[in-house]
Order: sequence, then C-alpha cells, then structure tokens
Amino acid sequence: MDRSYRRELNNGFGDALSNAFEFAVTPTIFGVLGYFIDRALGLIPLFTLVFSLFVLGYMFWKFWRQYEMEMTRHEEALRVGRSGRGQ
Repeated sequence: MDRSYRRELNNGFGDALSNAFEFAVTPTIFGVLGYFIDRALGLIPLFTLVFSLFVLGYMFWKFWRQYEMEMTRHEEALRVGRSGRGQ
C-alpha cells in the first residue's frame, strides 16, 4: 500500500474521530451548564434545551461549511489536474 494513501486514510480516521467526539461532548458541556443555571433559577429545563440546541445548530452549520469548502478545494484540484494533462 502506498505511504501517502495510508497517511491520508489515517488522517481521515483521525478527523472523523475528532469530529464525532466534538459532536458528542460540546453539546453535553453546554447542556450541563444550562442545567446548573436552571437549577439555580428554579426553572424547567429551559436553558439546558436552549444551550444544547443552539450549540448543535452552530456545529451543524460549521461542519456543513467546512464540508463545502473542502469539496470546493477538491473540485478545483480536479479542474487543475485535467487542464494540466490536456496541454
């Protein structure tokens, strides 16, 4: 197996694991923070839900934007590769 291919594959696994960890832990941290605020104010789980949903929405937007930027970069690399071979 080619070394560059293995390196790219391992980087992909590492990126996926870090994204999964971030998707699980970040909303949990904000949810716990909201829970403590709710307990201190004697409210229903208002802040817990608001903080968690806000963070999930932001993370979805952030990952979507990163995905679009990466795909644009890959498409540009393909266009450059095609035009370079044809000349």
